[in-house]
Amino acid sequence: MLSYCTNVHPAEDLDGILGQLDRYALPVRERLGADRLGLGLWLAADVAAELAADRASRLRLRRELDWRGLAVQTLNAFPYGGFHDEVVKHAVYHPRWTDPARLRYTLDCAAVLADLLPPDAAYGSISTLPLGWREPWNAFSDRRAAVALDEVTRILRTRDRPIRLAIEPEPGCVLDTAADAVGWLADRVDPEFVGLCLDTCHLAVSFADPAGTVARIHRAGLRVVKVQVSAALEVAEPSSARARAALEAFAEPRYLHQVRELAAPGEVLAADDLPEALTGLPATGPWRVHFHVPLHAAPAAPLTATTGVIRETAAALAGSGDFPHLEVETYTWNVLPEPRQSLVDGIADELRWASANLVTEGARR
Repeated sequence: MLSYCTNVHPAEDLDGILGQLDRYALPVRERLGADRLGLGLWLAADVAAELAADRASRLRLRRELDWRGLAVQTLNAFPYGGFHDEVVKHAVYHPRWTDPARLRYTLDCAAVLADLLPPDAAYGSISTLPLGWREPWNAFSDRRAAVALDEVTRILRTRDRPIRLAIEPEPGCVLDTAADAVGWLADRVDPEFVGLCLDTCHLAVSFADPAGTVARIHRAGLRVVKVQVSAALEVAEPSSARARAALEAFAEPRYLHQVRELAAPGEVLAADDLPEALTGLPATGPWRVHFHVPLHAAPAAPLTATTGVIRETAAALAGSGDFPHLEVETYTWNVLPEPRQSLVDGIADELRWASANLVTEGARR
């Protein structure tokens, strides 16, 4: 089932979540003419704790979803809270997996998801951050994070229905690339309960090969639990005045927009945010920017979007034996340069694009 991620909406309490279902999710389903619409639900930590502590509230949420023709088989538990604050930047990487608050939040999400899963879901998934931002981090941090993931696994083993945690590599984090995540997770986690979330924007920004990445994951005995279907900004000649002017329009203050430059085969230069890249990278090779742009609407030239990486990832997964959850995750609608279409129309158009470009046998299942 194809879903869209509700972290694009700011609600962080149950009444607000129900309101956003009526304002956005239900109209999107109606625009698509679908009997059922998948949601990748984002629950901030406070509402996740509230729901986890009260089964009646969870069952109420399930009834409200069913009544609207909405289904949840995956949660996005990367942002802990405040994801629509005026400035988010590095705050999205806290608490880290060394902090007991991250463990509690994740277990709360698992308790909620267990009561939201539709009867036909093969499993539930929860995507989470790649341990934390890369600094500070040391061997002790590694051990604490591993212990926390062991505890998640212990609890997930007790669930009546399979729920899997999906670690999401992101540029600048401890697990910067999918290769980093494979190296850290292999032989450290139980692959039945912990695997990877491949965000195709992050994959593109790292200039990774999608087919090689999927093969590496499987050689390590791991699985792709979830794919966040997202596109990055790309510019072939970032040194041109026209390109720089176009990029400056995307240098907004709320979110971190990591940049990678392909300097030579096998050499990738890094900047932690777009303003830093504009002043610090040599701009002699192509850039990819961690800015989730709408799947169906290419940015104005000379910028492009990395939708080709999405198709390559889907093709690699189609023959792999993995049938991951697919979640469209363009959370940046509210910070896109003008003009833009309405959020309901935009989400519906993105889901149409994803359905047309990603429908494989695995996606149908």
